[in-house]
Amino acid sequence: MSQLSAWMHAIRPRTLPLALSSIITGSFIAAAENLFSWRVFLLAANTTILLQILSNLANDYGDFTKGTDKGDRIGPKRMVASGSVTPGQMILAISLVTILTFFSGISLIFIVTRDIGTPVKILFLLIGIGAVLAAIKYTVGRNPYGYHGLGDLFVFIFFGLVGVMGTCYLHTHQIKPDVILPAASIGLLSAGVLNLNNMRDYDSDKLAMKKTMVVIMGRGNAKWYHLAIIVGAIIAVIIYTILNYKSGFQFLFIIPVLLLVPGIIKVFKYTQPVELNSELRKLAMITLLFSVAFGLGLMI
Repeated sequence: MSQLSAWMHAIRPRTLPLALSSIITGSFIAAAENLFSWRVFLLAANTTILLQILSNLANDYGDFTKGTDKGDRIGPKRMVASGSVTPGQMILAISLVTILTFFSGISLIFIVTRDIGTPVKILFLLIGIGAVLAAIKYTVGRNPYGYHGLGDLFVFIFFGLVGVMGTCYLHTHQIKPDVILPAASIGLLSAGVLNLNNMRDYDSDKLAMKKTMVVIMGRGNAKWYHLAIIVGAIIAVIIYTILNYKSGFQFLFIIPVLLLVPGIIKVFKYTQPVELNSELRKLAMITLLFSVAFGLGLMI
């Protein structure tokens, strides 16, 4: 494998559309009120993509150091564990992406919020630092939270609540409490993707003492947990739509919601963990389609 190919595998481009879902959702909510800014959207999207890449690289390195990734891994091949990238190279890459992420995030905060008070700038700076630390600490270092069943919660917070509500605020400079509902929807769907990942990796994670939610609750309960995540996401966005109802087009998101049904059935019927690889990709893309359909429904 060439170095370019190895790094592309490490970056895992297929995960990036899911990361953009929160930015798209928050931006559409602002656009529906004629408060959309391309500058906010592009800077927020760039920062979010860098955070996702940082998380992917750190996860590759972190699981390697803890012996989680073995030769019989079912999921995407890990670059450090396979020897395609050395630990030193990965540490350098993580450091570089961390710097780029900070630069992008600081640009977003201080360019977009220059007319807003210092306390707001400080708050967003602290949130940004928290997001970077969360991306790295999922599997890296002592007591990584991904090994203690907290991965789902952090995904819900940063890829849902923070991503959607933060983006909406940067566009509008207004606090809109009801935005927590679509933010929760995106966060739950993102947590659903992680849950599928953890269901697939149940055996290897359990062997490596990586206590994901699936390892903690068991495969059977994880299936019902997955159903609850998806249903919760749908209920949250329906409530938001009813509270802000103006047109039947706002229920356009029902179309991608229907695409979730086969995936839920698959979760309850699969027999081989490898079968969940395709469901991971599908749920990530459906989440992106969901965010777009929800946003277009607000605009029409």
